[in-house]
Amino acid sequence: MTILITGDGLTIEKVVRVARDNEKVELHQDAISRMKKCRVMLESKIDAHEIMYGVNTGIGEFSEVVLNDDQVKDFQKYLIYNHAAGIGDPAPVEYVRAAMLARINVHAHGNSGCRPEITSTYIEMLNKGVTPFVCQKGSVGASGDLAPMSQIALLLMGEGEAYYKGELSDGKSAMEKAGIPIPGLHARDGLAAINGSNFLTAMSAIWLFDANNWLKQAEIAAAMSLEALQANMKPYSRKLHEARGFKGAIRSAEAISKLVSGGDLKEEKIKSKVQDAYSMRSTPQVIGAAHDALDYARSQVEIELNGVGDNPVFFPDENIQLSGANFQGTPVSVPMDMAGYCITMVSVMSERRMNRLNNPALSVGLPAFLTKGAGMFSGLMLSQYTADMMIVEQRILSAPASIQSIPAAADQEDFVSMGMNTAIKNFQILNNAYGILGIELMAAAQALDFRTYHFGKGTTKAKEIIRKYVEFLDIDRPLYPDHTKMQELVKSCEILQEVEKVVGSLEEYQVY
Repeated sequence: MTILITGDGLTIEKVVRVARDNEKVELHQDAISRMKKCRVMLESKIDAHEIMYGVNTGIGEFSEVVLNDDQVKDFQKYLIYNHAAGIGDPAPVEYVRAAMLARINVHAHGNSGCRPEITSTYIEMLNKGVTPFVCQKGSVGASGDLAPMSQIALLLMGEGEAYYKGELSDGKSAMEKAGIPIPGLHARDGLAAINGSNFLTAMSAIWLFDANNWLKQAEIAAAMSLEALQANMKPYSRKLHEARGFKGAIRSAEAISKLVSGGDLKEEKIKSKVQDAYSMRSTPQVIGAAHDALDYARSQVEIELNGVGDNPVFFPDENIQLSGANFQGTPVSVPMDMAGYCITMVSVMSERRMNRLNNPALSVGLPAFLTKGAGMFSGLMLSQYTADMMIVEQRILSAPASIQSIPAAADQEDFVSMGMNTAIKNFQILNNAYGILGIELMAAAQALDFRTYHFGKGTTKAKEIIRKYVEFLDIDRPLYPDHTKMQELVKSCEILQEVEKVVGSLEEYQVY
C-alpha cells in the first residue's frame, strides 16, 4: 500500500514501513499546491531584495553577511558542501530512508520555500531505492541534523555517494541508473533540504517501534521466570493496578497475566510465598513505567515528524517569513534520553530475575546455576557475567546526551541538543538489551525444564520457540553461540509473534 504524504498523520509505524519494508510513498496534490504557493512568495521576496536568512544571507555567524544576486544560487551548493562534514561509518540504510521521509513530510506543509522538484526527487529516490551514503556521526542536533542531511542533499546535485540495488557508487551514477533526474539547487533549496532534526527524529521513530517490541518480550521473559520461580501472582491482579491508575502498569500486569493464563501457577495449584522479592513482585510497575515513558517519547517524536522544522519558516497566506529555531532537537532528545535509560532499567530487573534462577538460595528448589552436575558443571553461571557486562555498558550509555551541549559556530550556536548522540546510544542500549533479555529467556527455559507442573499457554509457546534454537544444557558446552542466537532471536521478534498468535496482542487492554 502506498503511503500518502500530507504533512500530517505520519506515525512511527509508517516510518518503519517505508524505511525498513520499502513501502512506496506519494505526495498529496494539496501538499504540492502549498509548496508551489510558498515558492512563488519566496521568489517574489528574492526579486524585491528582502533580506532572508539562509536565502540571501550567510548562515550561523555569517548571518549578517548579505549576498549579491550572483551569489544567491551558488551559495546553496557551497552550503551543502561545507555542511557535509560527518565522519566514519555509514548509517544503516533504514535510518537514511526514514530521514528522507521525515524531510518530505516537513516540505509537504508548504512552509519550507524549496522548489517542489526537490521534494519529488526525494520521493523518487525512496520509491526507486536510491539511498545516499551518510556518515552516522557529525550532527549536534541543532540547526538541524546538518551533516547527515547534507550528505543526502549532495544527491540533489548529482554528487556524493549512494546505494542502488545493493551496490555503492557515486551519486550521479546511482541517480542515472534509477532514471531519476538531478534537479540541482536554486535559492533556498539547499537549506530547505537540511534544516531540521529529521535524522535523529527518524532514528528515534524506528527505535521506539523496536523498543516497544522489546518491552513486550521483557514481559514474556518475566512470565517465564515467574512460573519457574513459583511466584505469587496476586500482585498481577488488574484490580490492584487500576487502584493506582498508571496505564503502563495496568498494561504490563494484564500482559503477564495473559502469558501465564491456563497454567497451574495462575490457577493457584502451586504453593507460593505470601510476598516475593521486588524483581518478581514489582515487574508491572517497572515495565509499566517504561511503557509510559515510551508513550510520551512517541508523542513527542510524532509531533516532530508532523511539524515544520525549518529556519526561516515561510507563511505564504500572510506573506511573511519568520526566523527562529524550529530546528532545535531538544524536544526529541529529552524524552528519548528518558526512553533509553528506561530500557536499561528494565534490563537491570531482567538480570535480577536471572540471578534468582541461578542462585539456589533464592530459586525455590531449582539446582544451583540450573545444572544437574553442580561441581563438575557450572551451568549458566557465566551467562550472568555476560549479562552483567552488558548492563554496565548500558548504564554508561544512559547518561543523558541532552545536557551535554558544547557551543559551536563562534558561539552563535551556543546551545545544541546533542540529540544524535541520544539516538546513536539508544540503539547501543537496545542491542545490549536484546542480549540481556535473551539470557533471561534461555535461563527461564532451562529452569522450566526442571519443573513438572503445567505452565501458561504463553510461556509454553515461548519455551517451545527457544528450544528451536537452544538445546537444554544437560552438560556444559561453550555458551557464546547460545547467547548470540538468543540475542538474534529476541531482535527478530519471533518469540513475540508466535506468543501473540496464542494469547492475543500484549498491548490490548481496557482501562475501566
